[in-house]
Amino acid sequence: MATKKLLTSDKYLTEKKQDIIHLAEYLVNDSFNEASVLAVNATGKRYSISRAGMNVSDDSLLCTRGFVIRVTDGEKWAEHSCNSINPEDYSKISSSLKELIKKRGKSTACEKHSVAEEKDAAHYTEYEIHPEEMGDEAILAWIEKVRSKTLACDDKLMDCSVFCSYANTAKFFVKKTPDKLVQKEQSLLWMTGGISVMASRGDEIKDYYKGYSNLGGAEVLKEMENDCESIAKSVVALLDSCQIEPGEYECICAPDVTGLIVHEAFGHGVEMDMFVKNRALAEEYIDKYVASPLVTMHDGATAAKQTATFYFDDEGVDGQDTIIIEKGVLKRGISDLRSAYQTKTEPTGNGRRESYKRKAYTRMTNTFFEAGKDKPEDMIASIKYGFLLENASSGMEDPKNWGIQCMVNVAKEIKDGKLTGKIFSPIVLTGYVPDLLKSITMISDEVVLSGGGYCGKGYKEWVKVSDGGPYI
Repeated sequence: MATKKLLTSDKYLTEKKQDIIHLAEYLVNDSFNEASVLAVNATGKRYSISRAGMNVSDDSLLCTRGFVIRVTDGEKWAEHSCNSINPEDYSKISSSLKELIKKRGKSTACEKHSVAEEKDAAHYTEYEIHPEEMGDEAILAWIEKVRSKTLACDDKLMDCSVFCSYANTAKFFVKKTPDKLVQKEQSLLWMTGGISVMASRGDEIKDYYKGYSNLGGAEVLKEMENDCESIAKSVVALLDSCQIEPGEYECICAPDVTGLIVHEAFGHGVEMDMFVKNRALAEEYIDKYVASPLVTMHDGATAAKQTATFYFDDEGVDGQDTIIIEKGVLKRGISDLRSAYQTKTEPTGNGRRESYKRKAYTRMTNTFFEAGKDKPEDMIASIKYGFLLENASSGMEDPKNWGIQCMVNVAKEIKDGKLTGKIFSPIVLTGYVPDLLKSITMISDEVVLSGGGYCGKGYKEWVKVSDGGPYI
């Protein structure tokens, strides 16, 4: 077993700790009932290689350093963000926040945002190989090896693109009230990768993509190299694929397709800031059956270890494991502080910002279906005629009307309980969410999550998410 290492406190945030604490104390002494400061220092890089060449660059979405200061006067709250904090700035920051509070006019009680029983905490990611220690040249050489090894598998392959990226994100959070000071810090490291291949035969061209991700370091590169041959076989097999006859079929969804369904069917639909805006049908179905009794669904920053894992959110609320659907019954949604107060529920630690410059919204984290008791081979054996769906590519949802559309690259034909070897592609899986989830009759006994992608809120406000589940 490889030796695990542990990230340590971020050097820059350690140097700024006292300034951050003193600012929070200054603001409380200067008439605010409560003050919090979120400090962020994040680095990240992206590496890629294809027929067009090699590239390495800082990731503009991941690289950020700054502060969010939030205060309340007991009725209203205001925020201020900046990219530096020094003692000489305290008075200016306080004046700016007072002016913002003043402009907000009459208060509404829903804007209070205290959270009880907060404790000091520190959390650091385990890893085997830190990409910064590995270095740019070594990482580029590795992904070039993956590309060459994949292309050597079959002469029908036109091109192979390989990429990887990582983020090392440190956060320090301080919350001060007249009688208490809470400090939390976390240093998180994740790495993702992807292999995209194209194959041709005559005028026929097919493509196939597989993503990789972990809460950890460059050890993910080993997984990518191990999959070269299977990825080449997968794309070549698509050259013999057929178009499916549109209709309703009995299907088995592989974990990546399950994850797409989870994310699109009940992910955005249970973000409770959508409840407040009357934009989600799920609000009307709390404590009602919305899925098969076999289905239990989780979302939570601490519910799994993947790229969306963290230990406190961007409002300082501890990460949680929230059960959204329990044995088919919709139990609750997920929330940031404000939507939790507006809906009179406890916050779930889902307040996330694209960066320190942006507002916190209710966002998904690690979202997945819980494991069942079945085996994939028994699921296949149970089907008279249907398909095994693999290699999810994209999805769309409508939280207001509960429609869903999922794009899937591979449907493997099942006849009389056996895979025939025949493949159909591409596939569009569509329907009404409760009908889809209530139709689930078997769930496999192992959960797989992947976190290679980002999720936007209305095509913006990008944050890292992971999703998955068992075979369903």
